[in-house]
Amino acid sequence: MKVAIVGASGAVGQEFLRVLDERNFPIDELVLFGSSRSAGRKYTFRGKEIEVKLLQHNDDFKGVDIAFTSAGGGTSQEFAETITKHGAVMIDNSSAFRMDENVPLVVPEVNAADALNRPRGIIANPNCTTIQMVVALKAIENLSHIKRVHVSTYQAASGAGAAAMDELTEQYRQVLAGEPVTVEKFAYQLAYNLIPQIDVFTDNGYTKEEMKMFNETRKIMHSDIQVSATCVRVPALRSHSESIWAETERPVSIEEAREAFANGEGLVLMDNPAEKEYPMPLFLAGKDPVYVGRIRKDLANENGLAFWIVGDQIKKGAALNAVQIAEYLIKVGNIK
Repeated sequence: MKVAIVGASGAVGQEFLRVLDERNFPIDELVLFGSSRSAGRKYTFRGKEIEVKLLQHNDDFKGVDIAFTSAGGGTSQEFAETITKHGAVMIDNSSAFRMDENVPLVVPEVNAADALNRPRGIIANPNCTTIQMVVALKAIENLSHIKRVHVSTYQAASGAGAAAMDELTEQYRQVLAGEPVTVEKFAYQLAYNLIPQIDVFTDNGYTKEEMKMFNETRKIMHSDIQVSATCVRVPALRSHSESIWAETERPVSIEEAREAFANGEGLVLMDNPAEKEYPMPLFLAGKDPVYVGRIRKDLANENGLAFWIVGDQIKKGAALNAVQIAEYLIKVGNIK
């Protein structure tokens, strides 16, 4: 198994290295690619030092079985043909191909089999907020069809990359030291603040991030589900949180929902209000599952359920989901 990582020096690229090692992913040869800024850097993987190669339009991907790409949508679009022309399966972490009808959009706990039909040789990794939401929604969908969802996200600095996490840490230091605050990665100071905007606004008043949750959820779940989202950047370092309200076709009891979440693939139930036990990003960074708590019936709609989820954006929301797609392909014999 020859594996490539494109964008190896970024936050997700580095997470790919950790996840592949943690999960003992079968690799005979690992090749790392990056931009001119990161080419030449060296990273150690399973005791072997690997130098990052410059991503170019050549035959470097000949013999590659799986290419994990996380270098931005523009790079993915430009290099997709170069990466896939020799038969490599490109598992792309950008937004470039998510809504392409010839590219499956996959969360293994929800629609793994979609990965088997990939006319362009590309599989898209969904947006991080969508990934963790649909893992939770799948458990409820198995009980009763979900008609609509209202969701507010509480997205950590990690969603904007490693430099954004560094900026948040530096902003806290600057505020406490009485120094001018550096603002580069966000529209406003994030420390001691919330920013109710992630990505740019569209004509309907929703941001692109919010529209991703609407469109991607329908594609992944093969559903007419209606999703209305408000996405907010919060001053947490890592792991995204979401407050979800879901309306089902029939009333779903708290007991049914708790059992479904407890037994759901990729989920951990953490719901004990009497002991103040519920998911929080501070304690769940670096964890694989999506954690669910604060489960309760909606007071205004008998078919409504409210719950709270937390998942690591860099792990399950990016690298881990992509690696799980590759593991599924290997398991079913759809790749070498």
